[in-house]
Amino acid sequence: MNKVILMGRLTKNPEIKYAGKDNDMAVARYTLAVNRRYKRDGEQEADFISCVTFGKSAEFAQKYLRKGMRIVIGGRISTGNYKDKDGKTVYTTDVIVEEHEFAQNKESNPSSEREKETGTNPDEFMNVRDDDEIPFQ
Repeated sequence: MNKVILMGRLTKNPEIKYAGKDNDMAVARYTLAVNRRYKRDGEQEADFISCVTFGKSAEFAQKYLRKGMRIVIGGRISTGNYKDKDGKTVYTTDVIVEEHEFAQNKESNPSSEREKETGTNPDEFMNVRDDDEIPFQ
């Protein structure tokens, strides 16, 4: 079974091109920065995953996805190769995205004023100081 589910942030806005016999097939490409679970020497590490999607999904990506957004994608791994202009074989690995989901609300933005005011972080829980009272219901 070839199934991939990833959550990460877009490193830039998706790039869209049109292909096919009549240039009617939308193809969107973007890179997803996916944090690794463990930190090395206290620094967070990430993998940068090349993603591609087609058709209506590509048009959705172009319209709604922006650099820095946290999304969840589902799809499959695709490998391939081609010859570059020097005749060297270049190997590729992409995730063919079949579905996108937003992993943050539209008000959450990594550098939003709301985050600064409320002490919330879109990757974590709300920051609560020890002296804050939390009512239990």
